[in-house]
Amino acid sequence: MGLIILNNNNARLLMMVMVGGLSSLIERSRGHDYADALSKSILFFEAQRSGKLPPTQRMTWRKDSALHDGDQFLDGASHFSHKVDLVGGYYDAGDNVKFNFPMAFSTTMLAWSVTQFGKSMGTELKHGLEGIRWGTEYLMKATSVPGYVFAQVGDPYSDHHCWERPEDMDTSRTVYAVSKDYPGSEVSAEIAAALAASSIVFKKYQQLAYSASLLQRATMVFEFADKYRGSYNDRLGQWVCPFYCDYSGYHDELVWAAAWLFKATKNPYYWKYINDNIHNVKNFGEFGWDSKDAGINVLLSKLMINSNSNSLKNKPFIPNADKFICSVLPESPSRSVSYSQGGLMFKPGGSNLQHATAFSFLFLVYADILKKVNRNVDCGGKASASPTRLIQFAKSQVDYILGSNPMKMSYMVGYGQKYPQRIHHRASSLPSMDMQRAHIDCEGGSSYFQSQNPNPNVLLGAVVGGPDINDFYADSRSDFAHSEPTTYINAPFVGALAYFTSHPSPN
Repeated sequence: MGLIILNNNNARLLMMVMVGGLSSLIERSRGHDYADALSKSILFFEAQRSGKLPPTQRMTWRKDSALHDGDQFLDGASHFSHKVDLVGGYYDAGDNVKFNFPMAFSTTMLAWSVTQFGKSMGTELKHGLEGIRWGTEYLMKATSVPGYVFAQVGDPYSDHHCWERPEDMDTSRTVYAVSKDYPGSEVSAEIAAALAASSIVFKKYQQLAYSASLLQRATMVFEFADKYRGSYNDRLGQWVCPFYCDYSGYHDELVWAAAWLFKATKNPYYWKYINDNIHNVKNFGEFGWDSKDAGINVLLSKLMINSNSNSLKNKPFIPNADKFICSVLPESPSRSVSYSQGGLMFKPGGSNLQHATAFSFLFLVYADILKKVNRNVDCGGKASASPTRLIQFAKSQVDYILGSNPMKMSYMVGYGQKYPQRIHHRASSLPSMDMQRAHIDCEGGSSYFQSQNPNPNVLLGAVVGGPDINDFYADSRSDFAHSEPTTYINAPFVGALAYFTSHPSPN
């Protein structure tokens, strides 16, 4: 890339040359605008909103949708005639279903992003808090009926058969729930984690009454999840699978929720619960909407490092967090992930950038922990990873996503000069209500799906599934494994971008 000097930046660039030399100027010109990317990454969540949109809505091409969610209620076995208000929340990806399991995880990660790096968000902190609250308001509704936790709104098969705007939806909005008779510990515990993590955020930013309300509900939902143990796969599997089937079991969500409740309350009950159940957390190299194991170890490592309590001695958190780091770093002899030629980490399955963003976030959190105790991670042989090395890894993944890759392409929509144009996203790919008021039915959207034209609505901030392992991206709407954005790709990316906004250099 050549050096480009814009007229309105002449004075600033000249000053950089004077004080830092030409090499600093060139390096800055090749850098990324993390603050701009942060702003867009949070804005994306506004486009994923379901329900009655507020007057402050900035993604104005989106309109109200799914205003009758809760009219059809199913608990896994029987239909009921009564209704419940389930308006609101987020669409998880490019479809119009509300999957509460990944939605709750996305809310947890937004909350952790703000808790960890909120001081670096500047004016975007306000929007970050709004993003969390849009999630928690819905999750409070989803846990408002005693004896039930609502797990999903919308029949995924009819929804995926149609290519419709959320504003036009006429597919079934059946509600699926778990109960003491038909348990779903993973979805219930993840909601408890989201509410507990969010209560910490709102307490920190002086919304004390709301924080207390979230924490009270989190306590109740966790008790429900633990008392009535079982996977929602067993009763709701025909509707939640294969979309968000629980492949890793529910024990990790129970410990994850207990960890957040302990962090929020310091209640020794939750610490005892963690000690009694941590043996169930075995997948130290996994973290995402399904498996919380690496996140648990990183989260609890901070508590261990800051405590002198004998009850923390010989606990597996730090060793397992170290194992996680060593399972990812390219130079580690125990590495278990793959890398593209361009440097992007890969794990099996679709939406690969969910791993890059989530792992980068954990690396930054753990680097902060290691810095405080002046410690490195020993990966064996000559592979010793300093906190700076962890930050360098996270930066390499963030920068790849933002355009430092062989295709010179940003995988965040609307960031940079070249980014995905034909993403797998119904609302983005169909004319907005402002462009076409007339109803577009199920089959009517097919021509827009098949079109080679760019999506008419720019889904600012959306991070897609990303390129293949050969660093190639086809930019095809039908290639959903690579072209579909999700909330759980973006949520940890918010925290990573916040960090690099105030720490652009890993040193």
